[in-house]
Amino acid sequence: GTYIESAGPSTPVLITGLDEVPSAGDPFQVVHSEKYAREISQKRKELKKANIVKNLQRITLDNLYEHIKKGKIKELKIVLKADVDGSVEVIKNSLEKLSNDEVAVKIIHAVTGDITESDILLAAASNAIIIGFHIRLNRGLEDFAKKEGVSIQLYRIIYDAIDDVKKALEGLLEPLIREEGRGILEVKQVFKITKVGNVLGCFVKEGKVFNTDYVKVIREENIIFNGKILSLKRFKDEVKEVSKGMECGIYIGEEFKDVKEGDILESYSITKLKRTL
Repeated sequence: GTYIESAGPSTPVLITGLDEVPSAGDPFQVVHSEKYAREISQKRKELKKANIVKNLQRITLDNLYEHIKKGKIKELKIVLKADVDGSVEVIKNSLEKLSNDEVAVKIIHAVTGDITESDILLAAASNAIIIGFHIRLNRGLEDFAKKEGVSIQLYRIIYDAIDDVKKALEGLLEPLIREEGRGILEVKQVFKITKVGNVLGCFVKEGKVFNTDYVKVIREENIIFNGKILSLKRFKDEVKEVSKGMECGIYIGEEFKDVKEGDILESYSITKLKRTL
């Protein structure tokens, strides 16, 4: 009987004003606007009426050419997220120009900012793929996207994004490069070693870090460097891995010298996967 403005996890509430009665177990999704909510809702209704929600084979860049040739797709729908407006416009215009006689490239949502749960829901409801430029993907959202069957491709070079979509349309894709998050570390101290460069004294906050990993240096939510681990040590010994709760020394080369105490490192592995068309 008490009106509240918000409800957190495990809070039971009474909601009124819905146009239709939901079924028991239906999830409630919070999005940034009523228009966006209605768009997702309408797409879900269309899929449900056609009875294809559970059996829908999602579109990815991997299987796009196969779908085109079988006549299963006439329109490649894309949700586009980038770091700045300029990038959004350039990529949007370039991708839409790739439309051909067999398939139209349609950008259904294009804004700045990191990928959100709402973006994944829209892509799932629309059978679209998500393309991100110069942004990060939260590990929890990566798992959510896999659950929803949504393909997400992240890029740091505009040409690579455009070229991948073009090659997918033509059936000429190179092997897929997949990143898998491994660990999260915090730089506790920076050691300047003569004739070597900066060695980073780090504490592993989550997961594990391996000597074959790559790392992203994060400062104030921005990626300021992306490179490979050249050396991983525990005290003075070279090691293959370091686990959560342990300290280690990391050397990422002389190319990047701006690292500071408090910077966050995200370690990840790179795997090349064969495209199946």
